[in-house]
Amino acid sequence: MNQTITNQTTLNNVVHIISDLHLCASRPDLLQLFNKYMTEYAPESQQLYVLGDLFEAWIGDDCLAPENAANNPNAAMYQSVIDSFKQYAENHGELYFMHGNRDFLLGQDFEKVTSGKLLDEPTFVNWHGKKTALMHGDSLCTDDVAYQQFRGMVRNPAWQSEFLAYPMAKRVEIANSLRQQSKQAQTEKSNEIMDVNHQAVEVFFSEHQIDCLIHGHTHRQATHELIVDGVAKQRVVLSDWGDRGFYLAVTSQGIS
Repeated sequence: MNQTITNQTTLNNVVHIISDLHLCASRPDLLQLFNKYMTEYAPESQQLYVLGDLFEAWIGDDCLAPENAANNPNAAMYQSVIDSFKQYAENHGELYFMHGNRDFLLGQDFEKVTSGKLLDEPTFVNWHGKKTALMHGDSLCTDDVAYQQFRGMVRNPAWQSEFLAYPMAKRVEIANSLRQQSKQAQTEKSNEIMDVNHQAVEVFFSEHQIDCLIHGHTHRQATHELIVDGVAKQRVVLSDWGDRGFYLAVTSQGIS
């Protein structure tokens, strides 16, 4: 379902957008970067959007329950991240999340504990007179047929219900296996296949009559200028996090 947020930004409004942090207990350096961002940079914004893959894996909102923490190696990391988001939402600005291909099981309990809101994909906003679409971006990688089949499977409510019925330890095992399969598959695919399909992008612009598209997923930070139906458009790709953290800032002066 498409969702529109009618929040025309004001002159002094600052929006931050991040994605593809892939936070996990085995990468304390990423958590350190995240904490630095949330304490030193995020408070400059009035709205913060997280466009998917915040976590390397999210195996269900019930992983936050105390009785499940012992079987979840990421429990302490999850709680630290949640505390940071809650502090932002209660003291600084509006907080929005979107599902990625790693954290598609984020649900209502996660919304509640972070004081944020989960958005549909795509979501449309009107920023400084430009209709802008926000996406994780994986649905546009249509050349990767095997991935699109996997995406369809794990987004299916029946599959999700079956997965969530497993004990926590089993879910951790399955999630680790899926990640290993994904990494192996990526080594066997060309970079072109794993990027967005340009025709799919143009069709998306044309169907929704947007001026700008902002997405993550591909880890290919760039700003692309394109012409669709004879009109200049812009596609902005967010960076993943690694040795450094990245955020996009949207102000009345533009995108940076």
